[in-house]
Amino acid sequence: MRSENKIRIGLFGFGVVGRGLYDVISQTPALDQAIVKICVKSEKERGLPNELFFYHPDDLLDDPEINTIVELINDAGEAYAIVKKALQKGKNVVSANKKMIAENMAELIELQKENNVSLLYEASACGSIPVIRNLEEYYDNDLLLSVTGILNGSSNYILSQVFDHHRDYKEALKEAQDLGFAEADPSFDVDGFDSLYKLIILTMHSFGVIINPDEVLNYGISTISDFDITYAREKGFKIKLVGQVERLRDKKITLFVLPRLVSPDKYIYSVEDEYNGVVIKGLAYDKQFMFGKGAGGHPTGSAVLSDITALMHNYRYEYKKAAYFGGYSYFKDAAIEIYLRYKNPDILKLIKFERISEAYTSTTNSYKIGFVSLSHLLSIRNELQSSDIFLAATGKSLNY
Repeated sequence: MRSENKIRIGLFGFGVVGRGLYDVISQTPALDQAIVKICVKSEKERGLPNELFFYHPDDLLDDPEINTIVELINDAGEAYAIVKKALQKGKNVVSANKKMIAENMAELIELQKENNVSLLYEASACGSIPVIRNLEEYYDNDLLLSVTGILNGSSNYILSQVFDHHRDYKEALKEAQDLGFAEADPSFDVDGFDSLYKLIILTMHSFGVIINPDEVLNYGISTISDFDITYAREKGFKIKLVGQVERLRDKKITLFVLPRLVSPDKYIYSVEDEYNGVVIKGLAYDKQFMFGKGAGGHPTGSAVLSDITALMHNYRYEYKKAAYFGGYSYFKDAAIEIYLRYKNPDILKLIKFERISEAYTSTTNSYKIGFVSLSHLLSIRNELQSSDIFLAATGKSLNY
């Protein structure tokens, strides 16, 4: 899209984020009335002129006057079809669909090159936090060591209610759903899938590696119990759902999404409610901390708006880490220290600890803390998901 062309937007989806984007754009003089068509699935009163709304994707994708597609729908399969066709038709695209992007990263990068267009997706990673742009522009060097953070606002809201307000997990989950932070089926958030897809995206912009989400361990908070909460409190910890990608020796990286026992001296300890927090660590600059809202229509809409305005300046991701500092490989055999709470001791036949740091046994709840390889946890993850246990990382790992 040439810089002299005025942005004319075809918007897919008018849910919480779509409405939030419409609201923030209406307050932006440079983009007032930039949204010319909105594609939705059904007719209903939305408080806007009916002539804005259309019901078939091609009504937007085939419109030659629309030069920018903004995709804000939930269904990853439908989003993929829309984004692919838009790129093939030479339209720039802004998307917030982290699952679609993480699962199709290689093809989407190639489509941008083939059609000389730009796909931006800042809102897919951490809501209002501009972490992708920073990784692309400010940290565009070979000094990065790790990216660690709370990447999901819904699960963080629930855990904040549990630890800061002594709420029951189920009660806190219900409130998160009532407030629109969690879906009716909350598994995407609380079981770590949302954080996983975001971590896959951040890994590409951090180390230039495209990794299949199916090959990365994610384990969530849905099995947390009063015993786990009491243990964490007594030790001075909070439990947070954390995603991490870390650089190891010999250009290896490792990544995972797990609940974590977080001590007060860590930046993410104080990240509460629906906020996200990301710690970027490097060789020369030590640690940088980014903080902002990770859920809600207006915060996410503001990130989408940032991508739209970037397109006005012909911005596109250069994927610098892959182009100039590539060659990293995904190492699955790194061993991390975990807290395992269990009731049935038979689970110990399944989980192979390399080294035990601490153990406690009782007639009701027991736990072990020790080092386990990520590859082993990956090999038994289906059994982990179906067992009456809870896992959390301690933040320690064996050196590699």
